[in-house]
Formats: sequence, C-alpha cells, structure tokens
Amino acid sequence: MDNNYTVLARKYRSQDFQSLIGQDVLVKTLTTAIQTGRIAHAYIFTGIRGTGKTSTARILAKALNCLSSDGPTATPCGVCENCRAIAAGQHIDVMEIDAASHTGVDNIRDILDAAQYRPTNGRYKVYIIDEVHMLSTAAFNALLKTLEEPPAHVIFILATTEIRKVPVTILSRCQRFDLVRVPIETLKKHFDWIAGQEKVELTDAANELLARAADGSVRDGLSLLDQAIAQTGGHVDEQAVMDMLKRADRNMVVDFMDTILSGDTARALEMADTIYTNGADLSMLLTDMMEWTHWATRMHPAINAGDGLNSPYTADQREKTRKINSRVSLNVLSRIWQVMVAAVSEMQMSGNQKQCFDMLVVRMMHIADMPSVPEILKNNQNTVASKPEAKPVEAPTAKPANKINTASELGHAMQADKQILLYTYFSENVEVCEISDGKLNYFDRGNDREFANKLSAWLEKYTGHSWVLARSETSCNMPTAHEHQQQELAADPMMASAMGLFEGAEIVEVSK
Repeated sequence: MDNNYTVLARKYRSQDFQSLIGQDVLVKTLTTAIQTGRIAHAYIFTGIRGTGKTSTARILAKALNCLSSDGPTATPCGVCENCRAIAAGQHIDVMEIDAASHTGVDNIRDILDAAQYRPTNGRYKVYIIDEVHMLSTAAFNALLKTLEEPPAHVIFILATTEIRKVPVTILSRCQRFDLVRVPIETLKKHFDWIAGQEKVELTDAANELLARAADGSVRDGLSLLDQAIAQTGGHVDEQAVMDMLKRADRNMVVDFMDTILSGDTARALEMADTIYTNGADLSMLLTDMMEWTHWATRMHPAINAGDGLNSPYTADQREKTRKINSRVSLNVLSRIWQVMVAAVSEMQMSGNQKQCFDMLVVRMMHIADMPSVPEILKNNQNTVASKPEAKPVEAPTAKPANKINTASELGHAMQADKQILLYTYFSENVEVCEISDGKLNYFDRGNDREFANKLSAWLEKYTGHSWVLARSETSCNMPTAHEHQQQELAADPMMASAMGLFEGAEIVEVSK
C-alpha cells in the first residue's frame, strides 16, 4: 500500500544553516570557516539526541559540494543535483555509516581504502560516521592515521551522544562542536510554526507542555507533536497533551504538595488514589513533584533566588507556592527533595509502583514533620543535661566524706573536681570491673603504669580515706565511660531519628 505520509521529524528536518535552530554558535563558526576557506579535515559533533548532529553533518556536506557556486558555500541552494542527492542520502561521494552496525576494523579498512580515490560528482568525499563511540578499539586505531592526515579531497564528520567513550587520540584530531539542548522558548516557536504549516490548532498551554517534555530535543518534541495531532485530529489542547503524557495537572500537583506539607496523611493518600485512578503516570507525577520542590526552593524567601516568572507555573500557582513557603522552612524542602531523589530508582525497580508511591508520601510527611538536625541535637543536649545520671555531690558543710560506689559516680566525681586529664584517660581506657566505696577492680586498655598511683592519690584526697586498687590483667568486657555515653545517646529516640536521616551515620564524638 502506497503511503506518502512523512513524520514531522523528517518532514521539517533542517536543510540549511539558517533553519538549524538553537545552535547559533555552531552555525556562526561553520559558516565563517566556509566563507574564509578554513575548512577542517575532521569534525566531531556531540550532544543529546535530537539536537541536530546528523542534520548539521548533511548540511555541511551540502555546503562543501553545492553546485550553485564555484567553491564551498555557507548557503547551499538545496535544489542542485548534489544538494538533492545528499538530502535524500543517495550521493555517491557522501557516505553515511552507522557505527553501531559497522563496528569492526574491517569496516573501517574498507572506508580508508575507498578514501584514496577522488570524488566522482562532488568536490569532496564526505564520510559521516554516526554514533562513532560504538566502534571497536581496533577500528579506532585503524582510523587514527588517516583521520590525522587524510587526502585533501576527504572530510570526516563524526557524531556521537557519548563523547566520553571516544578515545582522546580521536578527539585530538577533530574539531569538536558541542550541540546544546534547544531552549524551551525556541522549541515553542518552532512547534507553533510547524502547527501553522500543518493547519493544526495548537494551544499555548499544550505547546508549553510539549516543549518541556521534549527536554531540549527537537526530534523528541516533534514526535510528541505528531502523536498529539494523531490523537486529537488537529486540535491539540492542554488536556489532550496531559492525557497523552499521563501527567497530572499542575494545579493538582501544587495542591498535592500543599497537602503533603500540611501533614494531613489521610487526605494526601486519598489524593494519590484519585490521581492514580485518573490514569496519571506515577513516575511522571514524581518528576512533577520534584519540579515543584525545585522551584519552591528557588522562590523561598530564605534564599530569594527569583520570583519564579520563568517557571512553568501560572500567577495563581506561584502565589499559592509563596503561601506554602511562608509556613515551610527551606530545611523541609531540602529534606523532601532528598527523599524524592532516592525514590526515583525505587520507583523504577518496584514491582508495584502504587505501593511504592504511597510509602513515599508517608515518608515525606514524616520527614516534613520532623524538626531539623540542629534542633534535634539542641533538644537532645538539653535532655541529657537534665537527666540525673549520677547522685549529686553535695557541697560539704563540715567536710563530710564523699562516697563513690559506681563507675558513673567515679566519672562524675572526677569532672566535678576538675580532674580533666585524669578523667579523659579514665573515660577512654578504663573498664570498671567492680567498685564499692574504698575498693576498685579495673582493666586498663592503655596500660599506663602511673595511672593507679594518680587515681589512688586523688581518691584518698577526694573521699577522705584510702582505696584498694586491683588492676586486672584481662578485659572484663565492660564499656568505658565514653562508650557508655555513646550507647546512651544511640538509644535516645530523638538521636536515632536524627541519625536515620543519613545513611551510614555514626556517633564519632560526645562533647560536654
């Protein structure tokens, strides 16, 4: 069956430098090089998919071989025999090679052998090697010498989306051009123009959604526009595009985040059920939630990084975001962002996305409710300070004897009497195996022979009577005072919550 329909991405492919959108620096450099005769023997174009790498290679091949002038021209006519053959991919002197299916060294040898012969119909033989990073190591090595010093009539144009996989030895022999993501406003103008050419009604809101979903790729955007036209029959509006992309309305996203940050768990889960029932893609919803959190953070008065006029939200949505920011701290926004970033991979690996998303909502609300880490630590310090960890040492009126019957009392007595050096060594190295007033059995991990004399002298002075100290030769498997402190902190619920925020966190030091 004869079918003459051509998809938009092919129908409106750039045919000259003037129609190549979003790559102004590249266009200016190449046109100037052609006009001044400074044509390199090898080029490499890199960038994400759909930004014009192969199109630029074909346009450059046309510019070098166009018959409308006596030499290379920056404005190929597009109608001469050479231009039409190159556009159709049928020119005998312009070879397009897919490196993904021609990865071997033998394929490159065939190219290099043919490169020695002069062009048949054009001025230059042009070799366009697409996705060049797919070549094998041997193929790259075979290409090296010819790529550095090719025959005068040969031009190599390499294209890749993975520039880091191309050997440095290849890159050093080419002029490199990085094709950037096409800006959203540029894409919108392009899609609007194409809609006019196709006699299609495209609303501004739908155009905005398509341009943002394209993520800087002209081809991706045109494929989406093609699909939207086929779905709607020529009237492309916001709702149709959202249904096609399975995205939730931005008003709903803002309301959903407002509910999450308000702490109403039941309402938030009910909204998640409604969004899911209406057919929204939960992965896309998570992306929209992250987008809102990003813009809410930028608009937060704590950093004041703009009023969000260039955000994808309406004036009413921005005003609601400001109201949410007035009661939500920057710390909360940062924490829920971290939770959402971690959930991206979880959603991809999860067997049931809805269950994973529900648990994400609960986790976000729990995180949003929690005080900040500095607040937790401050409250914990106050709590620890108020705990009666040891019997108070009463100030003697008639110099009564001080009694020490526990390891905790011993440590607190040293601190109260400002025996800092003695206490530091004791808390880090000494296991108290057995203690009662006047007797101490201990194990010294540091093996300090002078410690017993120093401790005995201080105890006699502090308690008013002599002590019998017995040093054990083997550990009694008791924690030191410092280890005991760490265990108490780790068991504290507030400290456990704080450490749960950071994977792999541990208590390194306890300060008094």
